[in-house]
Amino acid sequence: MTTHTHVISPPLRYWVPRGVYRPQTDTRLLGRALRRERVTSGTEVLDLGTGSGVLAVEAARLGGRVTAVDISWRGLLTAWSNALLNGLTLRVRHGDLAAAVPGRRFDLVISNPPYVPAPGPVPPKGPARAWDAGDNGRRFIDRICDTAPTLLRPDGTLLMVHSHLCGIDTTLTRLERAGLRARVVDRTSLPYGPVLRSRLGWLREQHLADADTTEELVVIRGELA
Repeated sequence: MTTHTHVISPPLRYWVPRGVYRPQTDTRLLGRALRRERVTSGTEVLDLGTGSGVLAVEAARLGGRVTAVDISWRGLLTAWSNALLNGLTLRVRHGDLAAAVPGRRFDLVISNPPYVPAPGPVPPKGPARAWDAGDNGRRFIDRICDTAPTLLRPDGTLLMVHSHLCGIDTTLTRLERAGLRARVVDRTSLPYGPVLRSRLGWLREQHLADADTTEELVVIRGELA
């Protein structure tokens, strides 16, 4: 009789200093989608907006050669430190999304970008920089959609998580116009957190929210067509 042994990886060890986005429901949702991808020792992975680096470290643990990008030096230090805590290594690059890796292409691009609609400009520093994304929440999502084809190798894949408040269909359409086949591969719902509750009146004025205070998070997967 053949027996099968299932190896369960221990939980990742990580620390998150003040000013760096702490792993939350969106992080876990994207991590679940990441673990469904075929990541091997030859897979080149890019984590755009790595923050704490938890997703980048998970991709490295799966076997990928991971480059982690963030505009925050504190975020990059956190990602690098969390890789060391788990006995892994990352390439870290400071810069603004794809501009940090000019000319490079990857097998898998993952991103948990800022996506919360917010009145006023994107803050240049401070904790809100990790989630505020302009008046429609798409300041960074649209840039990722538009540059994805230049970042992916043939047969490459993009995984991105964001809220329904940003427009799920808008993202799918934008990726398809950029030349990717795109679909939702995972989703979950949760009550509004403190940030959304604090600006609920403004969200309703902008017709971005209604009486319901449940947020839907989705993971969108895009492949080069």
